[in-house]
Amino acid sequence: MPVPASRVRAINDAPIHPERDYVLHWMTGVRRIDGNFAMDRAVEHAKALGKPLLVFEALRAGYTWASDRLHAFAIAGMRDNAARLEGTGIGYYCYLEPNHGDARGLLEELSKRACVVTTDDVPTFFLPAMVGAAGKKLDVLLEAVDGNGLLPIRATTRVFERAHDFRRHMQKSVAAELEHVPKADPLKGATLPAFKALPKTIVARWPHGYDLPLERIAIDHAVPVAPLQGGAVKGLATARHFVAKKLGNYGEGRNHPDEGASSGLSAYLHWGFVGVHQIFALITDLNGWTPDKLGKPHGKRAGFWNMSENAEAFLDELITWREVGYNSAALRPDNESYDSLPAWSRATLAKHATDAREHIYDMDALASAKTYDVVWNAAQNELVREGRMHNYLRMLWGKKVLEWSETPRQALETLLHLNNKYALDGRNPNSTSGVFWVFGRYDRPWGPERKIFGTVRYMTSQSTVRKLRMRDYLATYAH
Repeated sequence: MPVPASRVRAINDAPIHPERDYVLHWMTGVRRIDGNFAMDRAVEHAKALGKPLLVFEALRAGYTWASDRLHAFAIAGMRDNAARLEGTGIGYYCYLEPNHGDARGLLEELSKRACVVTTDDVPTFFLPAMVGAAGKKLDVLLEAVDGNGLLPIRATTRVFERAHDFRRHMQKSVAAELEHVPKADPLKGATLPAFKALPKTIVARWPHGYDLPLERIAIDHAVPVAPLQGGAVKGLATARHFVAKKLGNYGEGRNHPDEGASSGLSAYLHWGFVGVHQIFALITDLNGWTPDKLGKPHGKRAGFWNMSENAEAFLDELITWREVGYNSAALRPDNESYDSLPAWSRATLAKHATDAREHIYDMDALASAKTYDVVWNAAQNELVREGRMHNYLRMLWGKKVLEWSETPRQALETLLHLNNKYALDGRNPNSTSGVFWVFGRYDRPWGPERKIFGTVRYMTSQSTVRKLRMRDYLATYAH
């Protein structure tokens, strides 16, 4: 089936040029070949025009927080994509920018030979602005294709203030969307002319390859490569392992750091190394599930999918909580500003903004985990060392920074910086919405009214230690 029109957005009004050499897919936010609506759309164009397909993937040097950690994770994906397309007749061209600005003009040169250009419609970080700017420069149609979740991000114009409301909307809409899924293998049965080669002038100026040493790239070398390996191969393997081995303990075990029941998929989802449709298919296959088993929409966390309790708990995180963040990122230009918080939370935080703080820590103390709180230090150490943080502790981590900052606005800036600098899934709408949840987004007022927090939900390290199994976690990360 063709890619649904609800997932395809024209970025400019330039024409298709059928007389040119190839269809160009500019891979930006969904860095995989399989299970990818954008690849499906590129193949559709190539088949209709009888042209070869070229996949172009680049990695900028000058983006905020660019580091060895983020670059290494992305470069692993380039290796996987090159291997996946080898011998298929589909062209693959990747470029690592050594210095900020070195890639300037490359996309325009490639597009001069393109009949049409497709890319990813991902409301993340600098990508929307980059794609919008490109659309103004290209003389050929640029289409952005949305493969972010089960629901198209622009199928509604409503920004949802509560997860419950989005969940109800999703439950009413998802059955129709499940009729349209990306192809597991977009190249299967796609008989296209083989891509030959790029002009030597392009490759000479912008050398193809992913082997440029990190030390020769102008990025932050103080944030080291994380132990977690990137790429589509590892992303899909992680999804398969989670569904087969860990999903059965997800509902009860996910909040306990010592249980190791979390999915480990957040970074792979952020970089587009694995997709929601791929994960959903693994879960439905395990449960022997088909869409006719869907329940009636009721807005509740459990009982709609008619799957196991653990599967439904995970799907609520994967779909409801993840996609409500994408909803805000796509439809609210001020999504990452303090003023985008709910009026009630801004009011209660303003009321208590001048409350005395028992402890105040600056950015350096927080980044190096030098606080009095052993639990918080452990969570921060995990973030700095591993590039990730246990899901439950991430909530506590944020609440304590709000408590330890001179103002709520400063706390938000601090959290976004620490999260985006060190986390492999930082800069993502889902990650960002988790930070904003600390200040009341997607939440409600909680009593009693407290110092600093007002009626914003309060959390303590003491209660966390009492509730969670985390002895081994603290032994590993507290020092």
